[in-house]
Amino acid sequence: MFRFLEEKFVPVAARIGNQRHLVAIRDGFITVMPLTIIGSLAVLINNLPIKFYQKALDSIWEHGTWTQWGGNMWGATFGIISLLLAFSIAYHLAKSYDKDGLSAGVIGLSSYLTFGTFGEGGLSGLTTGTGGIFVAIIIALLSSEVFSRLSGKRKLLIKMPDSVPPAVSKSFAALLPAMITVALFALVRTIISAGFTIPDIIGSFYSTVQEPFMGLTNTWAAALILAFIPAFLWTLGIHGGNIIDPFMQSINLQAIEANVAAISAGDVAPYIINKPFFDAFVNMGGAGTTIALIIAIFIIGRKNKQYRTVGNLSAAPGIFNINEPLLFGLPIVLNPILFIPFILTPMINVSIAYFVTKWGMVPAATIAIPWTTPPIINGFLVTQSWQGAVLSFVLIVISVCIYLPFVAMANRTAKMKEAK
Repeated sequence: MFRFLEEKFVPVAARIGNQRHLVAIRDGFITVMPLTIIGSLAVLINNLPIKFYQKALDSIWEHGTWTQWGGNMWGATFGIISLLLAFSIAYHLAKSYDKDGLSAGVIGLSSYLTFGTFGEGGLSGLTTGTGGIFVAIIIALLSSEVFSRLSGKRKLLIKMPDSVPPAVSKSFAALLPAMITVALFALVRTIISAGFTIPDIIGSFYSTVQEPFMGLTNTWAAALILAFIPAFLWTLGIHGGNIIDPFMQSINLQAIEANVAAISAGDVAPYIINKPFFDAFVNMGGAGTTIALIIAIFIIGRKNKQYRTVGNLSAAPGIFNINEPLLFGLPIVLNPILFIPFILTPMINVSIAYFVTKWGMVPAATIAIPWTTPPIINGFLVTQSWQGAVLSFVLIVISVCIYLPFVAMANRTAKMKEAK
C-alpha cells in the first residue's frame, strides 16, 4: 500500500503543495498572522471572564471606556483584514514569478478596491473586514497574474536614466502595467454593476457564496476531513499543514469574527470549526496529537531504545506543538504500525470536541493564539474558559489510550528484531 501511495499519490500531492497560487495564499495569510493574533488578544482584553479584572479596569476608567483600547486594536487588524490580504497575496504571487512584489501588492489592493462599496464617509459594507476575504483572494491572484505578465513586456517598459534613483525607476517601470491592470478590473466592476445591476458586488458575493460555504465547512463531516488530510499526508512524508492551510485560513478569520460578534451580543457562537479549535483540541503536540504519543512512550516505550531516545529528544519541542523529531525520528512517516493511530487519533478528538462544543458543554473557540502555545493552556485561552482546558486534558488522556497498544506493538516488533 505504501509503495502504491508513494509512487502514485505522493507526486500529485507534492505538486499541489507547491502550487504557486496556493503557496501565495498560504504565505499571504502567514504575513498577516501577527495582526490576527493581536486582534484576538484585543478580544481577550475586552472579554476576559475575570470579574476582579473587569472591576479593576472600570475603577480606573469610566465604565466601559477602557474597552475602546481593544476595540481600536480589533479595528486595525480584523477590521481591515481583506485589504491586508489583497496586498500580501498579490505580493507573494508576483515574487514567485520574480516580479516586483511591492508594486504587485499595491496594485492588488487597488484592484480589490475597484470592487469595493463606497459611501459618503468612504468604504462601507463588507469591503474591509472578513466579509470580503474570498473576493480579496480572487482579485489578488488575478491582478498579480495580469501585472506579472504585463510587466515583462518591453513595449510597456518606461526606462529612466541611470542617474534616477532605483525606487523611482521601479515605479515608472510598473506604471503602464499598473494602469492597465487597475483599469481592467475597474471596467469589469463597471460591467457587472451596470449590466447586472449589482451595486454591492462584495456584499452579493458574501451572501450568495461565502456565507453558505462557511455553513458547509461548519459540519462534523468537514471537521473529519480537515483532521484526516494533514495526518494522512504526513504519514507519506508530505507537509499536510501546508496543503490544508490555505483552505483553513480562508474560513478561519471570518469564523472568529462571527463568533466574537455573537458572544458580544449575548448569542451563541455560530462557528465551531476554525484554526484555534484545531490548535487547542486536535493538533496538540503537532499533527496527529503527538503529545499523546510522547506520553505513551514514557509510559511503556522506555525499553525500546530508539523510541526512548527519540521520545526524550521530542519532549521539549512537543510541548510547543513541534513534532518533526517524532515524524522523522521514530519514524511515523511510512511506518505501518504508527500510521493508524496517527490518523485515527485526530479524527476521534475532532469528533469529541465538535459535539461537546455543539452541545454547549464547552464555549466555541474565539481567540487566535500562537500555534506554539502548549496544550491545555491553549484550550483555556481560545475558549476563555476552564472547560476548554479540561477538554484538552481529557482528549490527551484519550489519545494516550489510543497510542498505547501501538507503542506496545512497536516494542514487541523491536524485541523480535533484536532476537534475530
